[in-house]
Amino acid sequence: MRQAQVEQQGRGRIEDRRTDFPALQQMIHGHSLVYLDSAASSQMPGSVIETIARYQRNDHANVHRGVHTLSHRATDAYEGARDKVRNFVNAASRSEVIFTSGTTESINLVAQSYCRPLLRAGDSVLISHLEHHSNIVPWQLLCEQTAAELRVVPIDEQGQLDMPALARMFDEKVRMVAVAHVSNALGTINPVREIIALARQRDVPVLLDGAQGVPHMAIDVQELDCDFYAFSGHKMYAPTGVGVLYGRESLLDAMPPYQGGGDMILEVSFTGTTYNELPYKFEAGTPNISGVIGLGAAIDYLQSIGMLAIARHEKALLAYLMDELQKISGIRLIGTAPHKASVQSFMLDNIHPHDLGTILDHQGIAIRTGHHCAMPVMQHFAVPGTARASLGLYNNRDDIDRLVAALHQAKQIFS
Repeated sequence: MRQAQVEQQGRGRIEDRRTDFPALQQMIHGHSLVYLDSAASSQMPGSVIETIARYQRNDHANVHRGVHTLSHRATDAYEGARDKVRNFVNAASRSEVIFTSGTTESINLVAQSYCRPLLRAGDSVLISHLEHHSNIVPWQLLCEQTAAELRVVPIDEQGQLDMPALARMFDEKVRMVAVAHVSNALGTINPVREIIALARQRDVPVLLDGAQGVPHMAIDVQELDCDFYAFSGHKMYAPTGVGVLYGRESLLDAMPPYQGGGDMILEVSFTGTTYNELPYKFEAGTPNISGVIGLGAAIDYLQSIGMLAIARHEKALLAYLMDELQKISGIRLIGTAPHKASVQSFMLDNIHPHDLGTILDHQGIAIRTGHHCAMPVMQHFAVPGTARASLGLYNNRDDIDRLVAALHQAKQIFS
């Protein structure tokens, strides 16, 4: 853990941070809101909302090319956020931080810009059965374009990767590995260091889908030794429509641009174009300036608490959640890996998850229901979908007690 981040740990009680989130202070159907859907989108603290509003009120202008004061202010805030991201994930250089619209675009960028020029018929891309659709479909498209093979590592009944199977599938034909750091549907924390070490033996690059990793644990991309790390702002208390691709500078430098126009250009003529340097080579068009500035404010907020403190808080809450759910007769927990982040999927008797979610909403409790953009996971467990409770730093035991009480009421309704 980097010293600057260690120094942030333990500043203030997380239990006192709930009031930082305006949305959590409202009533839903006459009940105070219990928000257990952070894996889909987390709420934003007031400091992030105010930072965005302040930019919109006072500093809104396009970035990088303006000579007037507002453009300078906007550019300073935008590029300042890049430095915050670099520090947050410990990238070696700010050139390794590419702003995107989110994890999905980040993965597509790697698939099309890095992998597509390199793959040939008979090559393979290795993913897992745990993946979000955004880490499946881009690779399917790539394989269709290149006649490469998509290989899928199986999972067991706890929702863990079959690591012996992964090792067997990892032959000389594999050109890329793309796996989730944390499963969005089950909360499983994958053994990414083991996977990366295996890839290093064959000099195969690794992309980690970090959408569910960044909000819940300290991330050090140099310590992980991954080649690409993708994540989204709206999972980590920032706005929607903004995300990051971390990429190893040597790889990014060799990759062709993903899109054309705007800041990715240095000079244009009808006979040819000179592309900009990193990171701007991959940031075509006017960016989501307010979103990036909001992402920077969210990082400030997270670091004011400390990622180790957040991880400890959420680990204790997840253990309490799993214990309390298992006390309910008729409950089936989906995803019981020993190493999990703040997500628990479940089924209750024969109640359809959508019906369960509707009943809970009338008690002021927000959960996610359905396949969670992870249909292969649902097929593995032979369920149409699940109810999913996902935790954020603002949750507490009272939230879990409210959920459990509402689930008992649901059982009575359907009995």
